[in-house]
Amino acid sequence: MSAGDLIITLEGVCKSFGTFQALTNINLQVSRGERIVICGPSGSGKSTLIRCINQLEHHQKGRIVFDGVEVGPHTHRLDQVRREIGMVFQSFNLFPHLTVLENCMLAPLKVRGTSKTEAEALARRYLTRVRIPEQAAKYPGQLSGGQQQRVAIARALCMNPKVMLFDEPTSALDPEMVKEVLETMIGLAEDGMTMLCVTHEMGFARSVAHRIIFMDEGEIVEEAPPASFFANSRNERTRIFLGQILSHG
Repeated sequence: MSAGDLIITLEGVCKSFGTFQALTNINLQVSRGERIVICGPSGSGKSTLIRCINQLEHHQKGRIVFDGVEVGPHTHRLDQVRREIGMVFQSFNLFPHLTVLENCMLAPLKVRGTSKTEAEALARRYLTRVRIPEQAAKYPGQLSGGQQQRVAIARALCMNPKVMLFDEPTSALDPEMVKEVLETMIGLAEDGMTMLCVTHEMGFARSVAHRIIFMDEGEIVEEAPPASFFANSRNERTRIFLGQILSHG
């Protein structure tokens, strides 16, 4: 992996909330076009890790470098870095008073200064990309959860990000809606999008990830390609986790 291929580097990253140590000595390198799934028990630091990448949470120790720029609470032009990182949350975080189309147009208009005509074309393009162009005039409250999450993905894509971060994007959905969101994410993966995804969807991890990272108690305990992760986990904590989650899956 040459330095030119790297888009995200974390070195010795630590993060605490008061006395609670959320992340301990996290070291991770992500290449352009790489797809990484992060899994682990609740409270293991998965969401905190990806939220530190775009500085929704500020780390206290270590270094995070995104596309050649070190990021932190005092980063000059942090907003410019964030423009390049799409984020999809558990809760869809759509503006309820705006239509689907307006939700998708907002960031290109306000942040990138895109013309209204261009922003609308971009929004319609990505709504088609996530297979809900016919919902453009509706409001979020008129859509199913799966449709709302696909709007959230389209909205993030409208900024043409270099990386997409997904924070348990299917955990708030009914089971029948999970498939449509995962299919959308698989499509992005096939397009070569760099993705870090916190999820317990092990079928998705097995078919899409280049690497799976297992976290526990704020540490990266194990990382491996899917085949060896599922078949030959070296760590006992990983094996226990997989045993629990696969038996329920």
